[in-house]
Amino acid sequence: MGEPSPVLEMTGIRKVFPGVVALDGVDFRLFPGEIHALMGENGAGKSTLIKVLTGVYDIDGGDITLGGAAVRFTGPLQSQKAGVSTVYQEVNLCTNLSVAENIFIGREPRRLGRIQWGLMRKRAAELLARLDLNLDVSASLDTYSLAIQQMVAIARAVDVSARVLILDEPTSSLDASEVEQLFKVMRRLKEEGVAILFVSHFLDQVYEVSDRLTVLRNGKLIGEYKTAELPQVQLVEKMIGKELAVLDDLENKAQRTRAKTAEAAPILSATGLGRTGAIAPFDLTINAGEVVGLAGLLGSGRTELARLLFGADRADSGTLQIDGKDVTLRSPQAAMKHGIAFSSENRRTEGILGELTVRENIILALQASRGWTRPIPRRKQDELVDKYIKALQIRPADPEREVRMLSGGNQQKVLLARWLITEPRLLIIDEPTRGIDVGAKAEIQKLVAELSDGGVAVLFVSAELEEVLRLSHKIEVLRDRRLVEELENTEGVDADRIMQTIASGATS
Repeated sequence: MGEPSPVLEMTGIRKVFPGVVALDGVDFRLFPGEIHALMGENGAGKSTLIKVLTGVYDIDGGDITLGGAAVRFTGPLQSQKAGVSTVYQEVNLCTNLSVAENIFIGREPRRLGRIQWGLMRKRAAELLARLDLNLDVSASLDTYSLAIQQMVAIARAVDVSARVLILDEPTSSLDASEVEQLFKVMRRLKEEGVAILFVSHFLDQVYEVSDRLTVLRNGKLIGEYKTAELPQVQLVEKMIGKELAVLDDLENKAQRTRAKTAEAAPILSATGLGRTGAIAPFDLTINAGEVVGLAGLLGSGRTELARLLFGADRADSGTLQIDGKDVTLRSPQAAMKHGIAFSSENRRTEGILGELTVRENIILALQASRGWTRPIPRRKQDELVDKYIKALQIRPADPEREVRMLSGGNQQKVLLARWLITEPRLLIIDEPTRGIDVGAKAEIQKLVAELSDGGVAVLFVSAELEEVLRLSHKIEVLRDRRLVEELENTEGVDADRIMQTIASGATS
């Protein structure tokens, strides 16, 4: 007996934004009664493909068929009516309403214009029982956990349209028992013939629950595979790719000495430090003048670890020492007082203030550390800003230009200048070279090496393994929000070794 026909098929999908080809001839198919994982790193095109499918975006090329009929949706409501529903990581429900009201909102059973509350609650309970959920449907949704709220969203989506269910990062905020409960629901729906598109960065979960994988990279289709036939290490290779050779010519510019000084004193030591739901307890020591790289896939916990060390998030387990003394970082301000600086991966929403000038952006952290009642004199501002504009070669070299007018690479340099002006002892930089050109990337890498040579400790987070290898003395490998191995950056360590560690999750 041959393979059944796909319930959903996308062929040659192309989507172009100004200056960016987000999807370049992508094919995707989904069969009834299967759980199909859509895999790829940040920027691979996963979200764009989902938005094209559900009508959030128009397509610039290609065809979509649902149940054998050509479709092109103009919005999510139309796709829902056709049988395609999406449940996102951030549950889009009204938590102040009851469970039953959330399931039937906009579709309440009525008689003579009046809502039949008893019938609605009865139907809601029956629908949840179908998913093995026994809830008080008259209770307010906010009395239940996020996991249960997601189940309610799934129940609503299945009741509205039971052909294709898209689950976009549904497990990112769930603990192990809640994940298993979700998987139980997914398997039940699979048995009923529902086709499920599952997006997750947790490899173990993908291999536990999915039947088939489609991998995207840089907007292109890498391939479709049966999950059981694709080893995890090969999946990681396909997601990351070998397209890092473009940075090879930076080796001479970023000339990195990896010899770690034996006498270097620890600046920071974490023991069993962790935060429930964000990062499992970990041990980490960072010495003066040492570059420590964090490697792992998107969602592995790199940023969560960095935020704990900066006090942006509060640890709920373990201890932290700075210069050998126990400390509790209750806020970023507390971290800054200890000489810790953090340049966020999201420079547009957590870093750069676009309407302010280059000067105003650069002095922001230093002014915050002094207190707003002690303003930095304008002459001193001008001296410091001029120094770092020259040191980092920020272009154009105009301190009064609005920072939003600068290129991405120069915005990143402004953000780095903001923290360097505070003269940190430990600089945490999260994805400093993402989305910038090769020249700016080389300059930032060279800066990291120079800071290290000058005695500044650096925690360097990057999705590009060759970049981590080029700059780091040692590499902390994370997977599924857990630090799984520490690797000294010696001759035997390369990108393949790191990918193997990510794929296996085993410590040596």
